Amino acid sequence: MVIPRDPLTADEREKIAQALAAHEARSRAELAVAIMPVCDHYRLYPGFWGGFLAVIALGIAALIRPDLPIARGFPGTALVFIAVTFALQWLPLRLLFVPKRVKHRRASQLAHREFAARILASAEWKTGVLIFVALGEHYIEILTSRDVDAVVAQAVWDKIVADFIAAVKADRLAAGLAEAVGASAAVLAAHFPREAGAKDPSPKP
Repeated sequence: MVIPRDPLTADEREKIAQALAAHEARSRAELAVAIMPVCDHYRLYPGFWGGFLAVIALGIAALIRPDLPIARGFPGTALVFIAVTFALQWLPLRLLFVPKRVKHRRASQLAHREFAARILASAEWKTGVLIFVALGEHYIEILTSRDVDAVVAQAVWDKIVADFIAAVKADRLAAGLAEAVGASAAVLAAHFPREAGAKDPSPKP
């Protein structure tokens, strides 16, 4: 598994930017996209797995050779520890050794921070949706503000997430993201249309 720093081409990013701009013209609700290569470096795991597998190796050696002196077994144990710890310095490999629940919890935490920064931090308007994608953690979440929740059923967002996951499995990450943006924009435009002549109340970067 290789984690691209930028999974989208310039053309793909431009298409998504155009979709977001079109949304701003149709809806007074914010719509933001955050796509992260990875949410954490999980730096404790190389040492943890190195130590764990070294102990396992020592135990196996003790079962095979009960008479093996500790002094002779230690170099092999140390070699296992060093080899595993060094190998797991490669982040894509390290992620395979991080429990799924840990990766998803870290991704969810970052998603909520991004939602607070991009949607809730708006000085005048706090209605909106964030599409959050973490590539390394294989994680997607759509976060919505309270007033969006009040008028849009969760099943609507679940369907958009399911469609995006299906697109990713078909190796259509960029297309799936564009479709998720388009579907989300359509939902927000239906429930939070922009009044004719109204200005965008959200501060622009």
